[in-house]
Amino acid sequence: MHQQGPDKLSFDDLLVIVLTSVRMFTLIAAVSPFMQLLEEARGALAPVFQLIDEEKNTSVNETQISQNSVSSEDVINMNGDIQFNNINFAYPARSEVLVLQNLTLTARAGEITALVGSSGSGKSTCVSLLCRFYEPLSGRIAINNRSIIDYNLKQFRQKIGVVSQEPILFATSIYENIRLGKENATRAEIEEAARQASAHDFIMHLPNKYDTVVGERGVQLSGGEKQRVALARALVKQPTLLLLDEATSALDNANEKIVQEALDRACKDRTTIVIAHRLATIQSAHRIYVLANGHVIEQGTHETLMGQEGSRYHEMMKAQQKEKTENDIDETTSTAQIEDDDRKQTCT
Repeated sequence: MHQQGPDKLSFDDLLVIVLTSVRMFTLIAAVSPFMQLLEEARGALAPVFQLIDEEKNTSVNETQISQNSVSSEDVINMNGDIQFNNINFAYPARSEVLVLQNLTLTARAGEITALVGSSGSGKSTCVSLLCRFYEPLSGRIAINNRSIIDYNLKQFRQKIGVVSQEPILFATSIYENIRLGKENATRAEIEEAARQASAHDFIMHLPNKYDTVVGERGVQLSGGEKQRVALARALVKQPTLLLLDEATSALDNANEKIVQEALDRACKDRTTIVIAHRLATIQSAHRIYVLANGHVIEQGTHETLMGQEGSRYHEMMKAQQKEKTENDIDETTSTAQIEDDDRKQTCT
């Protein structure tokens, strides 16, 4: 080997350094994606820990309950008119934009109240405020003429059942997914809730029945089946208030009919607020509020609103009826074309 001076590297030493550097950079390149994932995980965990801390801070104990607060017994027996009085609200991320502006409405006890309107009119925000996911900037939401902030938050939410457009199911059994609605629910209570939600029959036809694992986000179930499991989860706690946020808007006609029948039974004699896109699903509501730009512009029953020629509700209903007619014609034409093609293939 050629010898170098004392201040110079040999070829062998240089080769070792180069190979070591290449190996080092290869390892760094392999590890860097995991470092990025770690940072993303830390960022995702931050609001989770914050929520846990808030849960501890907002837990109502004996020292926090004021003389005007509602007792546990009152929460358990909670039933009465729900009143939104002059509510103003803006989401924290866009504090300069009022989503609700002086909103006032009443959902009567034991009745079905429907909220309709275009996207962004404030319908879902009303549900979020009622569940106390946010607090209004001003105004008051009350039940039994008591502000909802006087109720024990945990007990209050236990009396509310929510069914949303996109039901969230976890990668566990149907039994466990329903039991999330009530931690100490018995097997009999879970099966009864499933019957009320028209879910029991299809569950019993599954290979493992209630022990069937539904997969991540309920991937093993159809849209209608997922929605009925979500409804069963809401009903197992026997809620005083039922909140339905476009619960059937993502379903096809066949599944919508099954789920809607289950919802109609669940709403009977129960205070219910329905957010609806398809107006045909809320024609039997006791009162309908039409929202626009964060406040009520029309209210009444389906019959009275349809009797107001040129009203927003009347125009929305006409547009949806026209769209449905066109879709039915397209579907009929498509079916006839398929049948005609089948006949031609049979003849040839």
